[in-house]
Amino acid sequence: MTPTGGDSDAGATPVDGPRVAVVGGGQLARMMQQAAIALGVPLRLLAEGPDVSAAQVVRDPLVGDYRDLDRLREVAQGCAVMTFDHEHVPTEHLHALAADGLACRPGPAALVHAQDKAVMRERLTALAVPCPRWRLATGPREVAAVAEALGGFPLVLKTARGGYDGKGVWFVDDADDAGVAAAFASGAAVLAEEQVEFVRELAVLAVRSPSGQTAVYPVVESVQRNGICHEVTAPAPDLDPDLAVAAQRVALQIAGELGVTGVLAVEMFETHDGRVLVNELAMRPHNTGHWTIDGAVTSQFENHLRAVLDLPLGAVRARAPWSVMVNILGGDVGRLYDAYPHVQARDPAVRVHLYGKQVRPGRKVGHVTAYGDDLDQVRARARHAAGWFAGTEQDDTEQDETEQDETEQDETEQPHPGEDA
Repeated sequence: MTPTGGDSDAGATPVDGPRVAVVGGGQLARMMQQAAIALGVPLRLLAEGPDVSAAQVVRDPLVGDYRDLDRLREVAQGCAVMTFDHEHVPTEHLHALAADGLACRPGPAALVHAQDKAVMRERLTALAVPCPRWRLATGPREVAAVAEALGGFPLVLKTARGGYDGKGVWFVDDADDAGVAAAFASGAAVLAEEQVEFVRELAVLAVRSPSGQTAVYPVVESVQRNGICHEVTAPAPDLDPDLAVAAQRVALQIAGELGVTGVLAVEMFETHDGRVLVNELAMRPHNTGHWTIDGAVTSQFENHLRAVLDLPLGAVRARAPWSVMVNILGGDVGRLYDAYPHVQARDPAVRVHLYGKQVRPGRKVGHVTAYGDDLDQVRARARHAAGWFAGTEQDDTEQDETEQDETEQDETEQPHPGEDA
């Protein structure tokens, strides 16, 4: 199998394989580079700035705006295929690049379903894929009628394009909620969905190549905080095996029906009545798949590159019974590097990935992964390491001393009668 869309040697160097253009310089492209090095596949990067995450590790990055078609054509020169760190490249530009003969993977006909939530909901509904009930609202005055059609408030309002990590999402309790005005501030139509009462959030990563080969990773549990992925457990604990298979089948169905090439991440709700409902789609490596770097035989990043180059896909089975990934979020800390002595000495087996990003409160600046046979221990290890980098975790000895101080205080400072205990 060879990459389509041009000569089989297109973008090849004398030593390395075909060159891949990557649009976007975030941490996903940075981690893609790690897989590309092992595969001997050179990347050509279009980055937002010279010092962004991926530009620090990819040779000779081109700096420019992904909304500039000329810049996109420039980064594609000498490349066999183009893929993406994010979904925000204008759809019309992708069609223009495809008309130029460039293999965009995923292609614009597929990627639009990750770019536009309304397009996604309409297509998935037509495919009978289980989703939350939804309607498209064109203005604030329609919200009350939409709520009635969906079974009443509360509703979830989402911008059709551009939202991520909790941005562009509003939970509203009535038509006069301040979130309604905020959702329609741009003047664009808004996707309104029922607010699902769910047991937990799940995610499935499927991979598909142009020749139709597919693979699907184990279903994982995702914990979100303030709209940001905080923790991922693989596989999802105590998930009914039949429901796990059903979730994987949904992901493979979507990948096939939409013609996805590369990694497809399908975020889902597990409902109280034993169903899965599709929440969001991403057509690129995804936060819920970072555990695969250390916890699976083939990482999502390597399989994404294999897929876009139409190479045979790698094995997706887990290396250990349990893997837990916890994001490192920026906090009130100094250099992240200064956390290494404690984290590495305390747990030599924990895996740390830092993204080379400036630390800001709440910003994803890295992640840690732990794996092993005991889920409780694996979780505790990953949480401690991530917390230490974020400045929210104490040393074990300090914690023991603090707990002892609190115990002594409880014994000597009991509340007086009539005081609140």
